[in-house]
Amino acid sequence: MNAAYALFDTPALDEGAIIARHAPLVKRAVRQLSSQVGAVLEREDMEQVGLLALLEAARRYGEPDEQFTGFAMLRIRGAILDELRRLDWRPRSVRQDAHRLRDGWRALTRQLGREPSEREAAAALGISLDEVQALLLAENAEAMHSFDEIVANGGDVGDERAPEQQLQLRIALASALRHLAPREQQVIQLYYEHELSLKEIALVLELTEARVCQINKAALKKMKNCLAATPD
Repeated sequence: MNAAYALFDTPALDEGAIIARHAPLVKRAVRQLSSQVGAVLEREDMEQVGLLALLEAARRYGEPDEQFTGFAMLRIRGAILDELRRLDWRPRSVRQDAHRLRDGWRALTRQLGREPSEREAAAALGISLDEVQALLLAENAEAMHSFDEIVANGGDVGDERAPEQQLQLRIALASALRHLAPREQQVIQLYYEHELSLKEIALVLELTEARVCQINKAALKKMKNCLAATPD
């Protein structure tokens, strides 16, 4: 068929309908992330960024099917976190404090022979409990963005989607999930599958939000390592 005629045979996407139908994805992503970064970016601004990402996802994906939700959610979350990076939401001083917290936490764990509490970490480092929790939340958001990028890149095969590549990615993710400890699996599933916020997960598991961040970050690191070791 002549390429000029083929253009007329391709139905145009009803972008307005797609956005209206999938707008709740943006609300979910904002709800998930707002407790960690709400002080930096207002919810309304996060939603605007998310809606633009949803539109871009629809244009790249084509007519939505049952896999579109996961595809779009990754890009919505990624766009919001990209905007936060652009706003320099973690200035150098915060990054330095995060490194100090991480090193201090490891040293305290070795000293105590167990995971320290947030209060113990705050006392050992000479900072407030609020500062410890804020640093843990910021580090977790970075870890989520890094993991989302790996999943998005693994499933992004250009304008033509390859079902076999998507299947390989899902198998690799399932395998990576099986390598996690039971509590880590719970956190990952509640966040990515059931789309609860970290605050909601903390209530379900009767933990602090910062502790959920730690578990989530450790789980994502293990999964990233598993995915990196998976042959293409």
